[in-house]
Amino acid sequence: MFERRLYHHIDWGLLVALLALCGIGLANIYSATGGWTGVVETQIYGIALGVVALVVCLSIDYRSLADKSHLIYIGIAALLLYVLFFGAVRGGSRRWIDLGAFNLQPSEFAKAALALVLAKLFGESRRGVVTRVDLLIAGALTAVPVFLVARQPDLGTAVTLIPVAFAVAYVAGMPMRALGVLALVAALAAPAVWTFALQDYQRERISTFLDPAQDARGAGYQQIQARITAGSGGLWGKGFQEGTQGQLRFLPVAHNDFIFSVLAEEHGFAGVLAALGLYLFVILRALEAARLAKDRLGAYLVLGVLACFTFQVIYNITMSAGLAPVKGLTLPLMSYGGSSMVATLAGFGLILNVRMRRFTN
Repeated sequence: MFERRLYHHIDWGLLVALLALCGIGLANIYSATGGWTGVVETQIYGIALGVVALVVCLSIDYRSLADKSHLIYIGIAALLLYVLFFGAVRGGSRRWIDLGAFNLQPSEFAKAALALVLAKLFGESRRGVVTRVDLLIAGALTAVPVFLVARQPDLGTAVTLIPVAFAVAYVAGMPMRALGVLALVAALAAPAVWTFALQDYQRERISTFLDPAQDARGAGYQQIQARITAGSGGLWGKGFQEGTQGQLRFLPVAHNDFIFSVLAEEHGFAGVLAALGLYLFVILRALEAARLAKDRLGAYLVLGVLACFTFQVIYNITMSAGLAPVKGLTLPLMSYGGSSMVATLAGFGLILNVRMRRFTN
C-alpha cells in the first residue's frame, strides 16, 4: 500500500497535465452540448471516479498488481464475454453493462489489463530473451480481448489493444524478423479481412475516406464536416461557445469522437498547439517514467499503457483532420465517456506508480 515517504516521488507535473487536459475537454463538451447538460454532469462524475481510480492504482504496488494480473485479465475477459450476450445495445453495438446509475464499458479496461499481464509475462521471464513460446502466449493473450471486443462490434477499440502487445514485445526483445513475418501475414490476410471480417459500414467508411465527396450526405458526411470544423477556427478561433459547426449540430457527436474539431474551431491553431503541447508533455513524462523504472516489469507496464494512449491520441487527431478513416475512437481525457475517462486515468495511475516506486527495494 501507499507509504508516506513515497509522496515526494509523485510526478506532480504529469498529474497536473492530465487534469488540465480533463479540464479542457470538459469545457469543450460544455460548449458542444449547449451548456450545463446531463452530458456535462456525467463527464464530471467520470473525472471524479477516474481520479479515485488513479489514486487506487497509484497506492497499490504495481508488482502486487502484476502478481494478480492473471486474475484481472480473466475478470475483464469474463466481462467482455458477458457483454456479448447480455450487454446493453446502443447504435447497433453491444458494448455496455447497464448498472442502473451508469453504464460500464469493459473494453476500455481491457487495455490496462492486457498491459499488466504482458508486462508480467515478459518482465519476469528468466530466460533473458524472447522466445517463440513467449510470443505465441502473448499473441493468444492479445487475441482473446481483441476478438471479444471486435464481436461487439467495436473494431476501433479492438485495434487499440494491438499496440499494447507490439510495444511490450518489441521492447522486451522481439526479433525484427518476427515483425517482418507479421507484416507479411497481415498483407496476405488483408483481402480476406476486407471481404469476410469487415462489416458493410466499415468497408464504406474506408472507401469514403479516400473520396468523401462520393457520399457527401451519407458515409462521407462526418469526415467532411470534421474538416470544415477544424479548419474554420483560423489562428485564434471563433471563441468559446461561438463555433457554428459545433453549436448548430452540423458536426455529429461533436462532444465525443470529434471533440478535437470543436477545440480547433473555437480556439483556433493556438488552442490546438496548447492541447498538443500538453499531450506531448504527458507522453514524454511517461517515457521518462519507463526509463527510470527500477525493473523491466515496470518499464514494460508503462510502455504498454502508453502505447495504447498514444495510438488513440494520434488516430483521433488525424481522423478529426480528415487524414484517417472515421472510427469510433475517442480522444483520451478530452472526449465524453465515463468508462474511457476512468480507465485512462487508472492507466496513468499505474505509470505514476512505477515512477514513484523507482527507489523502493
